[in-house]
Amino acid sequence: MALEIEKNKKNAPEQVEQQSKGLNTLLWVAVVVVIIAAAIGNVYLAEQFSTAIRVVGVVVLLAVALGLAALTSQGKKALAFFSESRTELRRIVWPTRPEAMQTTLIVIGVTVLTSLILWGFDSIIVSIINFLTDLRF
Repeated sequence: MALEIEKNKKNAPEQVEQQSKGLNTLLWVAVVVVIIAAAIGNVYLAEQFSTAIRVVGVVVLLAVALGLAALTSQGKKALAFFSESRTELRRIVWPTRPEAMQTTLIVIGVTVLTSLILWGFDSIIVSIINFLTDLRF
C-alpha cells in the first residue's frame, strides 16, 4: 500500500508549484489583515448595524481570507491533501447495516463482561481489605 502511494505521488500530474517567498508572505499578511478587519469591524459597527448584517459581513470577510489563504503554497498543499483524502474516502468499503449491528453488539457484550469481571475483582479486594482491617491483634 505504501509503495502504491509513493508511486502515485511521483506520477501525480499536478504538483503544487512553489511561489516566491515574498508573494507568500504578502498573501499571509493580507489574510491576517482581513481577519483583523472582520473582528474589529464587528465590534465597532455593533451600534450602526444589526447582528444579521454584521454576521453576513464577518462570514464574507472570512471567506475572502480563506480564499487568500488557499492561494498560498501552504494553502495549495492543503487543498491537494483534502482532494487526496476525499479520493481515499471513496475507496473505503463501509460495513453493511447488519455487520455494523453485529459488531456493535459484540462490543457491548465484551464491555458488559469486562465490567462484571472488574466489579467482581473489586468486590473481592474490598472484602479482603475489610477483613484485614477488622482483625484485632
